[in-house]
Amino acid sequence: MMHFETISLSVDRRGVASLTLRRHAQHNALSALMIRELAAVAGLIAEDADIRVVVLTGEGESFCAGGDLNWMKEQMAASREQRMAEARKLALMLKALRDLPKPLVARVNGQAYGGGVGLISVCDAAVGVTDARFGLTETRLGLIPATISPYVIARIGASAALRLFTSARFFDAAEAQRIGLLNGVVPLATLDDATEAELRPYLAAAPAAVAAAKALVHGLSAPIDDATIEMTLTRLADTWETPEAEEGIAAFLEKRKARWHETG
Repeated sequence: MMHFETISLSVDRRGVASLTLRRHAQHNALSALMIRELAAVAGLIAEDADIRVVVLTGEGESFCAGGDLNWMKEQMAASREQRMAEARKLALMLKALRDLPKPLVARVNGQAYGGGVGLISVCDAAVGVTDARFGLTETRLGLIPATISPYVIARIGASAALRLFTSARFFDAAEAQRIGLLNGVVPLATLDDATEAELRPYLAAAPAAVAAAKALVHGLSAPIDDATIEMTLTRLADTWETPEAEEGIAAFLEKRKARWHETG
């Protein structure tokens, strides 16, 4: 098994793999290294016939707080081509997790924002804690949730995505369950039991048939192909180059409200 710095992978005797985000001091925010390691581990999991089902979770009190601050700063200084290349790595990592030929279950142990919501969205099922908070807050920064959008829309539908993308509002676990982001909501004390109850049925299903069933659903859904990914990357790159993005990111880094923030 490969050694990872930002994640860990363990497999029990039943073939249940635990994939844990391990940047708890940064609330498991997605760094360039974590994105690379998640892409690499997706390849390992896909090829490991002993793994029947995967549980994705975060270390500490957060699931994933979205993009790492240093990663964001690097994007500010990058060229259009560099930004698109970095966004492409995130998009392809999410696609690799979504396309795993085995079930992927999110154990949402706390807050999830931006890319964290994207990670939940590529899972086949998700159980979260009662006090978890969520948000797709990119438009507060003058940006759009482009890279994660195909997976989030596939998960929660266009109606919920329109409301959440355009308002950048925060929402709680009850709303996350109502829109289909979460399948179950439980207190932290029973999260492990609820996760086990969610994953156990997969172990009674034939592994090759499970893989074929996932592929069937994806084949009958809106395609998330190279053309879709490139379209989202282009739209993101265009938005990065706007005056709103410059102002929104500057306001975020300076810990002040952006010009458009209504205070009344």
